[in-house]
Amino acid sequence: METKTISRHSYAAHMDDGRVFILSNKLGDGIPPDLFKIQNPNWEAFPMTVQGTKIVPYGNDNRLPVRIREVLDENNLAPGVLERQLGLIYGQGPFLYQLVYENGQISREWVNDQKIEEWMRTWDVKAYAKGALSDYLHLKGFFNATYLARGARIGRRPFIAALEHIPAKNARLEWVDSRKVQDVKHILVGDFEHDFPYGGYCLYPVYDRRNPGKWAASASYNHTYSFSRDFYSIPQYWGTLPWIIRGSEIPAIFKYVTDNGLNLAYHIHSPQGYWDTKRDYLRKIHPEWESDEAKIEDEIRKMTEKFLQNLTEVLSGKENAGKFFHTVDVIDEVSGKPVTWSIEPIDQKIKDFVDSQLKISEASSSAITSGMGLHPALSNLIINGKLASGSELLYAFKLFLSSDTEIPESTVLEPVNQAIAFNFPGKNLRVGFYHRQVQTEEATSTSDRFKNQ
Repeated sequence: METKTISRHSYAAHMDDGRVFILSNKLGDGIPPDLFKIQNPNWEAFPMTVQGTKIVPYGNDNRLPVRIREVLDENNLAPGVLERQLGLIYGQGPFLYQLVYENGQISREWVNDQKIEEWMRTWDVKAYAKGALSDYLHLKGFFNATYLARGARIGRRPFIAALEHIPAKNARLEWVDSRKVQDVKHILVGDFEHDFPYGGYCLYPVYDRRNPGKWAASASYNHTYSFSRDFYSIPQYWGTLPWIIRGSEIPAIFKYVTDNGLNLAYHIHSPQGYWDTKRDYLRKIHPEWESDEAKIEDEIRKMTEKFLQNLTEVLSGKENAGKFFHTVDVIDEVSGKPVTWSIEPIDQKIKDFVDSQLKISEASSSAITSGMGLHPALSNLIINGKLASGSELLYAFKLFLSSDTEIPESTVLEPVNQAIAFNFPGKNLRVGFYHRQVQTEEATSTSDRFKNQ
């Protein structure tokens, strides 16, 4: 018998007679272990100490941006949906405008201002906006730094020289006992992902919007409030993460089927509570592994392989008739339901198997796009073998521009607009994302239609 790894949490035991047994230690009624590291709701309840400073942990293990990145990297759809949202919101990029009030209507009048535009070019406002918007779409918040010109230090009027986007994985809020984000005094910036291998962190005072010239360098956390959360916001697709993870497993299963053929005898589902108990036991007998998740997961992998070998000996071969497989069921404290194993015979109908996986994939795709707040027509999602019509696409695009761009735009560009108001008082200009007006072919002159370009 040979044991092979399908994915991080799925394994296959190949018998000498050609049959295959598949075991996943990620399926069950509980939350998958990788997802639990992300979705544990209590991760900002208590401070974490980093090099002597108390911070608000960003995620259960203080690596939420990295965990989100890992989950999305394995999915074929979610990154594209977020990239499409970024493009739709960003439009043609940041440009200056002033508000015009006419006949009870408010509109934007796009204008040029050489001084402001030259200032924005010196620190590349477009790169700043793209980075901040990307973090916002992934996490519903982003960090940035504000730097004053050096002349402010020798008595001249303070002037904001540049703004800089700080990747979310590199920034954390300092802890405050009031548990109010507006009371945070400092933001720490450093390599939190790798535990500062090349030094410590930089401590920035929080930007004071009432006195922008107060600090030579400051930082801020800009976000849209998430219901009942004190510090960091969470993305709108938070509840869609299980679907994203499930959808990511399907290509790995199909690849395995293609590479190895399908001669499965059983599909074994193990309860999550079983593996959680094993992980807790390993931490208990090996306290030195507490911060080494990789070591614990390696041991879990070994246990899985050994368990699979023992189980296949029971399930395979007529010489094993009369043998039995023993498990201990426990009651889940949350649901009150038994946490049980299940062994599902596979009838070798490859078409049924493939069809079922495709249905799961289709449901996953629909859940991902809806959970991420993007109409399927705008995400190029094929539903029942059909793409959206041109009219449906145009309607979805106009609806998106009218309802889903204002909050991300105002949040992402607010630091820039605060800087413009401070540096250029009296201009009454702001920066916004410019979008070309899209019309139907019927409303477009014949010479300007796509087919004539």
